[in-house]
Amino acid sequence: MRHLLLYALCLMASLQAQAQHFEFDLTQAQPRYTDATGFGYDVVASPTKGSKAPFFFSVKVPDGNYRVSVTLGSRRQAAVTTVRAECRRLLVEPVATRRRELRTVSFVVNKRSTRIDDRHSVRIKDRERDYLHWDDRLTFEFNGSAPAVSRIVIDRDTTATTLFLCGNSTVVDQSREPWASWGQMIPRWWDEGVAVCNLAESGLTAGSFLAQGRLDYIMAHLRRGDYVFCEFGHNDQKERNAGAGAWYNFSHNLKVFIDRVRQKGGIVVFCTPTQRRFFDNTHQHILETHGDYPDAMRAVAQREKVPVIELHNMTRTFFETLGYEGSTRALVHYAAHTFPGQEQPLADNTHFNPYGAYEVAKMVVEGIRQLGLPLAAHLRSDWRDYSPAHPDNPDTFVWYAAPIFETAKPDGN
Repeated sequence: MRHLLLYALCLMASLQAQAQHFEFDLTQAQPRYTDATGFGYDVVASPTKGSKAPFFFSVKVPDGNYRVSVTLGSRRQAAVTTVRAECRRLLVEPVATRRRELRTVSFVVNKRSTRIDDRHSVRIKDRERDYLHWDDRLTFEFNGSAPAVSRIVIDRDTTATTLFLCGNSTVVDQSREPWASWGQMIPRWWDEGVAVCNLAESGLTAGSFLAQGRLDYIMAHLRRGDYVFCEFGHNDQKERNAGAGAWYNFSHNLKVFIDRVRQKGGIVVFCTPTQRRFFDNTHQHILETHGDYPDAMRAVAQREKVPVIELHNMTRTFFETLGYEGSTRALVHYAAHTFPGQEQPLADNTHFNPYGAYEVAKMVVEGIRQLGLPLAAHLRSDWRDYSPAHPDNPDTFVWYAAPIFETAKPDGN
């Protein structure tokens, strides 16, 4: 009996170990994803021979970080392929391959669900229930002018540093075009030593982030040396409940983040809130719309010796550099009928489009460099120093829109 028990335990351990490694040959036929198969094409129609449409591929895996190698290209045709994961999380910018040319790209990606432990889960909003980043599968989006993928190899990773993100609609992995935030762009800049786990959601305050168990999720997965970045303020300033305000509830909640993260050996970093596009009458200068909240965040950081990335100041420079009209190109400003089902113009002065989100992500990375954080050692070799006074030209920015659109504003403004 004892021998049978030992055999069963060994068999279970072997199967569990095997479950941490996956290989898929996409030159061969693959099924549609189901819970029964645990892998396959997902979200939109499966790719067909010669198709140039984007496609998705999902794999059922436990929560955690995964080292992924993707072989791009095709032996039959030239291709241009970009790689994103979950809710439009940018991992690899467009890669051009000639016919018969294959190129392998590698990265570490985080997969999560709402489960904290056997008794507790993150209390997500109803709108989040169909997001691709709260389920039991890791989903890849392969996009581009002619996407082609030959092979996917996935292995569980236990060595990468995890960068956890906390915040609101300016940080979250926005699920639908044309909305975007810096949290879903920043994974592109890290080598295989860093994974990004973004717990942000539109409309959240520091207090509601805590109340929904999102920091509890981070604490369940954080290891010594991991990072927790926090950007709040946009929605906190609208609170009117007892004790609300920059210098009481907001400051207290920030201290909760600091204490809990440090207790587990993590490193907390504050990002002051991104500016709104709100120019003065001369159309030359951005006016302050966040009240005391940026200063309160700075004060808590100074008192508690927390590093600060000045997104507040950098995005002001960014908007003023682009100018009154040019700055609309970084935000969700689009004429009617730009996107399917969009009957009215979109003119949002808070929420970024993919170009704006990409630029703000660069500001965060530059802030990491200027602070001398060890994370900077894991930047990809093509990183170049960035200044918001000299942003990338929006005319040269390339983004292949995902086939999922929404005209409704994210929560918060």
